[in-house]
Parts: sequence; C-alpha cells; structure tokens
Amino acid sequence: MATIPVREFFSIGDVCDLTDLKPHVLRYWESQFRFLHPAKNRSGNRVYQRREVELIMLVKELLYVDKYTIEGARARVDEYRKNGALKAATRDALASGSVDALERDLMWIVSALDGVDVEESAGEQDEEVAE
Repeated sequence: MATIPVREFFSIGDVCDLTDLKPHVLRYWESQFRFLHPAKNRSGNRVYQRREVELIMLVKELLYVDKYTIEGARARVDEYRKNGALKAATRDALASGSVDALERDLMWIVSALDGVDVEESAGEQDEEVAE
C-alpha cells in the first residue's frame, strides 16, 4: 500500500490497489462493519471517501496484523471511537501499511538488481530468519 493520494473519493478498484485487498473482501467488510458504507454514484458503483479508506486500513491491520476476530476488530474500533483515539489509530495503521509497502518495494528492487526472482529471494530470507 502506498500513501493515500490527495483525493476525497475513490472507486473500489482504487481502494483495492491502495490496500492490497480484493473487492469481495471490501464488500464483505461492508456487511460486517457499520462504519464502512460507501455511497454509490449514479451508475451504482461504490464511491469511498478518504475517511473510509483510512478505516479500511485500520480494520486490515486489526484483522491481519493484530489477529483480531471480526467481532474483536469491531469492538476495538468502537473503543478507539469512545476514547477519541480513532484518528491516531488510523494514522498509525496508514504508517504501518506504508512501511510494509516500502519494504516490499525495496526487496523487489534489491532482488532485481541481484538478478534473483523476488519469490525466490523472499524464500531465502525466510530460511535465514529460521536459522
């Protein structure tokens, strides 16, 4: 995930590119998180606001990194909202996503410079960590 461009509205394709999530995952999350409810344009396509993209990144971090269940992630977001820490939490999630994307890009660049396949190099790094 790169940093979110300076725009207010995003298509579902844009959000998928920014978050590295599939469209079906975003549609499912809409049914599970009441705060994720993108508007639809005249054509019936989803139009996400910047705030919703930030919340999606927070939910992604809670589910995939912190290993919360959907119910647990819902409760955690409600807790952030009640404590007034939601904005800080979304900012942290965006920063974390940016660092992960930067790390992936750097691995790809190093692998390309070394003439090694990216997947092959990732597998070798996993082996080195295990040792």
